[in-house]
Amino acid sequence: MFTGPVPSNLGRLNDLYWVILSRNKLEAGDWSFFTSLTNCSNLQVLELYRNELEGALPKSITNFSANLNWLTIGQNQIYGSIPMNIDDLVGLNALFMEENLLTGIIPPTIGNLKGLQSLWLFDNRLSGQIPFSIGNLTQLNELYLEVNELQGSIPSSFGNLQALITLNMSYNNLSGEIPKELVSISSLSRYLDLAYNSLTGSLPLEVGKLNNLLQFNVSNNKLSGEIPSTLGECEVLVYLYMDSNHFEGSIPQSLSNLKGIQELNLSNNNLSGPIPAFLGTLRLLQYLNLSFNNLEGEVPTTGVFANLSSSSVTGNNMLCGGISELHLPSCSAQKSKIKGALVTKIVIPSVFGLALFGVLLSIFFFRRRRVKKSENRTSSIGIIDGQFIRVSYSDLHKATDGFSTSNLIGTGSFGTVYKGVLESSGEEIAVKVFNLQQEGSSKSFMAECRALRSIRHRNLLKVITSCSAFDFEGKEFKAIVYEFMPNGSLDEWLHPEMNGRERVRNLRFGERLNIAIDVASALDYLHQYGPMPILHCDLKPSNVLLNKDMMAHVGDFGLARFLFINIASSSGIQTSTVGLKGSIGYVAPEYGMGGPASIQGDAYSCGILLLEMFTGLRPTDTMFTDDVNLHKYVKMNFPERVKDITDPIMHLQEERGKISNSIVGKADETDRLLECLVSIFGIGIRCSEDEPSKRMQIEAVVKELQAIRESFFG
Repeated sequence: MFTGPVPSNLGRLNDLYWVILSRNKLEAGDWSFFTSLTNCSNLQVLELYRNELEGALPKSITNFSANLNWLTIGQNQIYGSIPMNIDDLVGLNALFMEENLLTGIIPPTIGNLKGLQSLWLFDNRLSGQIPFSIGNLTQLNELYLEVNELQGSIPSSFGNLQALITLNMSYNNLSGEIPKELVSISSLSRYLDLAYNSLTGSLPLEVGKLNNLLQFNVSNNKLSGEIPSTLGECEVLVYLYMDSNHFEGSIPQSLSNLKGIQELNLSNNNLSGPIPAFLGTLRLLQYLNLSFNNLEGEVPTTGVFANLSSSSVTGNNMLCGGISELHLPSCSAQKSKIKGALVTKIVIPSVFGLALFGVLLSIFFFRRRRVKKSENRTSSIGIIDGQFIRVSYSDLHKATDGFSTSNLIGTGSFGTVYKGVLESSGEEIAVKVFNLQQEGSSKSFMAECRALRSIRHRNLLKVITSCSAFDFEGKEFKAIVYEFMPNGSLDEWLHPEMNGRERVRNLRFGERLNIAIDVASALDYLHQYGPMPILHCDLKPSNVLLNKDMMAHVGDFGLARFLFINIASSSGIQTSTVGLKGSIGYVAPEYGMGGPASIQGDAYSCGILLLEMFTGLRPTDTMFTDDVNLHKYVKMNFPERVKDITDPIMHLQEERGKISNSIVGKADETDRLLECLVSIFGIGIRCSEDEPSKRMQIEAVVKELQAIRESFFG
C-alpha cells in the first residue's frame, strides 16, 4: 500500500539488479526516477505494474542496461507511444505494457528483440498494422495483442513463431484472410483467439496442424466456406468457438475425433444438412450451440441433447424430433409436411410460374432488406436458456423507462443497476449500466463479459445479454443484462433497514445455511469445474443475490480473473496478470502484501462471508480494531461461547419446529443447533486463516456444510 512518488534518486544505488515495486499505489511524479535507474548497469528486473503511474512513457525507457531481461509497466495510466528504438533493450526476455493508454503503432523494431519470450500489449489503444517483423521473435512463448485498434491483415511471418504457446489478437479491427502459416504453428497449446475482428475468407486446411491446441476461437468475424474436415485432427481441443460467421455446408464427420471437446459453438452461420449423430455421443461435451443455421432433420436425444440448458438448436426451422422440451414436430409429421409441399408444387399450373417467381423475388428483397437493417442496428448478442437474443440501447432505454431513478436498484464501483422489463418477452431483467467516465469501468465490463460468456451454474447469476452501443446523444454505452433477482442481495437481508422498531427482513438459520452452501458450490464450480479456473476476487454479501425461492446466485465478475501459470523468463522469475482490488474486510491479507490472486484468496473471502452470515457483524464493523478483526473475534469465543456471538435475530424457533418432537426433545433440539453452529463457525475460521496454506479447500467446505444440513434437518 505504498503511496507517493517513486524516489527520484533511486538510481544512485548503482548495484541494483532487481527493482520490484509492483502492486502498490506509487506515482511517477516527473518520471525522474525512471531516468535515474538507467545508471544501474546491472539492472536485470524492473517491475512497476499495477501502480498509479501516470503520464507519457519516457523516452529514457530505451536507455536501460543491456542486461535488463524483465520489464513490466502494465496496469497503470501510461500514455504516449512505444519508442521506435525499443530494440536498444537487446537483453529483454519479457516485456509487459498491458492495460495502459498507449497509442500509436507497434514499432517494427520490436522484431529485433530476438530473445523475447513474452510480449503483452493488450488492452491499450494501439493502432496500425501488426509489424511483419514480429515473425523474427522465434523464442516467443506468449503474445497478447487483444483489445486494441489494430488493423490490416495478420502477417504470414507468424508462421516462424514455432515456440508460441498462446496467441490472442481478439477485439481488434483485423481484416483479410487467416494466413495458413498462422494455423500451422503446432506449438500453440493454450489458446488461439482471433474473435471479434473482420477476418474474411475460409479457414485454411492447415488448421489441422494445431494438434496440441486446447482452445480455438474465431467467433464474430466474416469467415466463409465450409468447416474444414482437417479440424478433426485437433484431437485435444476442449473449447471451439466458430459462431457468428458465414460458414456453410454440413458439419464435418471428422469432428467426431474431438473426444475431449467440452464446448462447441457453431451458431449464427449458414450451416445446412442434418445434425450429426456423433454429437450426442461425445462424452465430455457440456455445451453445444447450433442455433440460427439451416440445419434439418432429426435432433438427437442422447448426450448433450438430453439437457435443454446444455444445447440449443433454435432458429433451424426444418428440424424435428428431439426431447419433448424442444416442442419440435415429430419427424413423421415433418416428412408428411414436406411431401405434401412437393406434391402441391408439382400440380401448380405452369401459368402461375411467373407470378410465383415474382413473389419469391419480392420475399428475397424483403428479407435482404430486413437482414441489412438488422446488421446496421447497434446491438449485442447474449444467451438466454441456450438461445441468442439481441438488444439495442433503445430496447434497454424502454425496458427501464429511460433508466428512471424509480427503477434504480443498486449502485457499485463501476456503474448502476436498474430493474426493467423486456418489451419483446415481458421478462423482468436487471440492467447493469457501466459508468464509462469511471476509471477501470471498461476493463470491468470486459472482465465480466469474458468470465460470464463461458460459465453456467445454478448458483451463478445468469447473464441474458450484453450491449455495447451508443446512446441517443452519440455517447458510448456499455451494459450487461442479468436475470432479475426479486429478493435482492444477501447484504440487504443480513443488515436490513429498520422500519420503525421492526426489522423488515430476516433470515432463519436454515435459510442462511442453504445460502452458504449455494455460495460455496458456485465457488467450487468456478475453481474446478468450469471451462477454465476462474477467481472471483470480490466475494461479499452485496454480490450474492437471491431469487424468489431464496436460492443464492453469485454475481459481479468485474474483478474476476482467469487462473493460469505464466512462462518464466530465463532468470526464473514468474509473474501474474492478476490485478487485485476487492473489498476491504473480505480481501485475503496476502493480497495487501503483493501476493498473487489464488483459489485460497477466494476461500478467505468465503470464510469471512460465512462468519458474517452467522454473527450478523460486518468485517468492517466499528467494534473491530487493528488488534481484533472478525476472524479473531470468532476464534476468541470458539467454541465455548458460540451462542453468545450468534446473530440474535435468527428465528431459531421456526427451525426447531421443523424437527419432530416425537424424535427429540427441546433440549436435544437446542444441543443439535449449537453443534451445527460450532461446525459452521469452525469452517469459517479455517477458511479465513492468515496463512493461505492453512485454509480449507472450497470442495471440502461444500461437503461439510451439506453434512451439517443433513445432520440438522435429517
